[in-house]
Amino acid sequence: MRKTLALLSLSLGITLIAPVLSVIAQVPDLPPIPVPVHPPDVPPQPEPTPNVEVTPPLRLVRVESSCPQLSRCLGWDEQLFWGHKGSPADRKALLASIDNSLRYLETPTAARVYSNYPIREITLDRVRRSLVRFRQLVVRSRTPAQLQAAVRREFAFYQSIGNDGRGTVKYTAYYEPVYRASRVRTAEYKYPLYSLPPDLEQWAKPHPTRLQLEGADGLLGDRSPLRGREIFWFRNRFDAYMIHIQGSAQLRLADGSKTSVGYAGATDYPWTSIGRELLKDGKVSQTDLTMPGIIRFFNRNPQEMDNYLPRWERFIFFRDKIGEPARGSIGVPVTAERSIATDKSLMPPGALALVNTRLPYPTGRGQLEYRQVNRFVLDQDTGSAIRGPGRVDYFKGTGDSAGDRAGVTGGNGTLFYLLLK
Repeated sequence: MRKTLALLSLSLGITLIAPVLSVIAQVPDLPPIPVPVHPPDVPPQPEPTPNVEVTPPLRLVRVESSCPQLSRCLGWDEQLFWGHKGSPADRKALLASIDNSLRYLETPTAARVYSNYPIREITLDRVRRSLVRFRQLVVRSRTPAQLQAAVRREFAFYQSIGNDGRGTVKYTAYYEPVYRASRVRTAEYKYPLYSLPPDLEQWAKPHPTRLQLEGADGLLGDRSPLRGREIFWFRNRFDAYMIHIQGSAQLRLADGSKTSVGYAGATDYPWTSIGRELLKDGKVSQTDLTMPGIIRFFNRNPQEMDNYLPRWERFIFFRDKIGEPARGSIGVPVTAERSIATDKSLMPPGALALVNTRLPYPTGRGQLEYRQVNRFVLDQDTGSAIRGPGRVDYFKGTGDSAGDRAGVTGGNGTLFYLLLK
């Protein structure tokens, strides 16, 4: 979500786990670069253009229309029809997510993006027609087998080349947290989120770092270049930091009201995995490199936040969304279990996709179990840590339960985009 929802997944550098995207620093003016002067009778010669062959991020693969063991074949999505072990079916959620993508595909932004999409046969019109037809099939099908057979018969499967050129995709997950906050600073609520400075595009680069903007302890306060732009305050510093990672959150305010915040912009720094920093320094083991493990570490060692949190130099700005749901980078709401985030410089925005990986689900006894799943999803989001054709971030939803599942989602799988033949 833009991110929209920033990523929990990679956010803390979690390998097992699983939304999710420096103010007044001045740098001295650099001297102008000298421009060589050519003699009048010798015109400048253009540099030769290197013949670089770009590998498309997706490749058309053959999928047989029939399948001997239906539940193990692509397109078996039982969650649409009867859920799993007490969890409700979510056909209405998928239909709503399809409608959200269809709205995006009617925008000038979508037209501009698809006019430059590198795979010529993946066009705006084909993506739109594919969603319309798939929606009809979802409404008419009564079982996973009916939908699976129709999709395999009518749709072409474009597989992501993955991170190894052979289709291996790393999956993580993100969610929208719910936190307690205040609109005013108090002795209890003292860690702020900031609104977007109106002149961010004019800031000199390199931008101020996280350390320069909020201080090592997150309490730079009146000495911060962002003074006066505070919009909400939090009791726990790590809560505010997690919202930077996720890119959005629902808030329960101290006065009893509710609202939400969403991504508004960010400074120009790359992603830094705090989890990886902790692992590198020997503060956590590979086994503890999960969201719950990292949270436990900071709960036991709160003083270490001053050391590790500023290592992610990128700083996120927010807006008060007045309770709006989380939105993805294409500007539409993201839907639990039915929206994914990918690298939007490579993957077709708003398109129908099929994820194939292992995901955790509640057992009903307070435990989680992993199972191999196929899920029809819509590609509606991105994130600063989601780069390349081999990364997918799967949206789990809102609240603690979604966070628990997102925190232990991780592993490899495959990813397909579905378009009408």
